[in-house]
Amino acid sequence: MHEDNLLIAEPVAIKAWSIKRAVYIELTDGRIISFPADRFNILSKATEEQLKEVAIRLNGFALRWEELDEDITVKGIIAGNFQLPLPE
Repeated sequence: MHEDNLLIAEPVAIKAWSIKRAVYIELTDGRIISFPADRFNILSKATEEQLKEVAIRLNGFALRWEELDEDITVKGIIAGNFQLPLPE
């Protein structure tokens, strides 16, 4: 029996936005995920207006905040690779 070799694409971001210090990402697989901006060093110091300036880069593989000079990979977000612990 022949088994087809299926390439399963890694989900990437197609939309990103920020509301009340949470960053949301819509993925190509239909999921919408979010994370607290305060889990990342640079984002934790950003204003809400600065957080809203999120852009999708590298064909959906990264998020970019130009004014903050911050880049975060979508793969790292999905995996939960945060720089800071949850606030208590």
